[in-house]
Amino acid sequence: MRANQRISESANQRTGILRNGVEAHLHLRRSAARVQVLAGHAHCPEKPANPKGGLRTASSPGSLYRGWRPGAMALLLIIGALLIGCAAPIRNPTALRSGDYSPQSAIHTIATGVDPEAWARVPAGPFLYGQHEVETDVPYDYEMMVTTVTNAQYARYLNEALAAGTVKLDGDRIVGYYPGDVFHGYKHEEEIPAGNWPHLTINEPGLRLDFDNGRFSALLPYENHPMVLVTWFGAKAYCDFYGWRLPAEVEWEKAARGTDNRPFPWGDKLALNNANFYSSRDRFEKIAGKAGDTTPVGFYNGRVYDGYQTLDSASPYGLYDMAGNVWQWTGDVYEGIHYRYLRGGSKANYGYNLRVWTRNNATPVYASPNVGFRCVRETVD
Repeated sequence: MRANQRISESANQRTGILRNGVEAHLHLRRSAARVQVLAGHAHCPEKPANPKGGLRTASSPGSLYRGWRPGAMALLLIIGALLIGCAAPIRNPTALRSGDYSPQSAIHTIATGVDPEAWARVPAGPFLYGQHEVETDVPYDYEMMVTTVTNAQYARYLNEALAAGTVKLDGDRIVGYYPGDVFHGYKHEEEIPAGNWPHLTINEPGLRLDFDNGRFSALLPYENHPMVLVTWFGAKAYCDFYGWRLPAEVEWEKAARGTDNRPFPWGDKLALNNANFYSSRDRFEKIAGKAGDTTPVGFYNGRVYDGYQTLDSASPYGLYDMAGNVWQWTGDVYEGIHYRYLRGGSKANYGYNLRVWTRNNATPVYASPNVGFRCVRETVD
């Protein structure tokens, strides 16, 4: 039986977390004692988190380290030495930074033709929500960003917000004020008091932003890739700065799903060239391995890139990347729960986790190279 639900027109600004664990994908060849470090983050596809705020999903590929043979321990020692040497970030935007999967010359900037500044209208009305298809009414129109926020957009915002004083630099972190959540003292609930909370860490390996002479800029060729390694506080602050907000979960799912009860934003079936997910064999995996890399926003729009044919994978309302590439923060703050929720799946997840009802959660201070966000706003006539 389907229960009728209604949601309030004023969607609360809320919080979430995801921990993707380690993210460097290591190729161990039994026939040759060589190790190729393909990413500044070791790739251990997402695993359930610890109670303090790691990734909380049971949707991960199996261990990459099964079937070890004699001599594997020696290889581990070599790997450890290599990873230590990769730890220092590089400021030069034209050089390989720790966290990038390949030399900058290996991936050129790809223009997808999808405008990150565009918005799509989602009309009022009911739809089937969640895996159990609960009929849910959204009684108002709203608009959502067609793509996730890009590195270029977030760099521009940081420069504006620093100038306006809504965020500030605190050591190697960008922080900003948050008024706190109501604390109920429930079991396992953690208090989130008012104060300055972290938005991002400037020297975080894998961040595709450069900070030079007090100004941020996006690293080439990642200017139109999704902004990652931003906490829930940093995502919320971006939306708030422009008078927008993070979407409620129900808003996000309706925008992804439409009204015909489809399991994926584009329809009923998942093909490898619908989205960026674990081992989806896109052109970035040819460079980075199965761990992959983010794809430019709107990449899966039916175009051919360097011989790679994509399928047009927009949602019923014309939104791109509503499945795969990066998880997306949502705004809900639930009573007695300090976790914030994410939707959409990422490049580190198997395809079955790209279904529109899949949820994940993390503490609001969590930041990951597999997590981004987009905003919603009131309709603009």
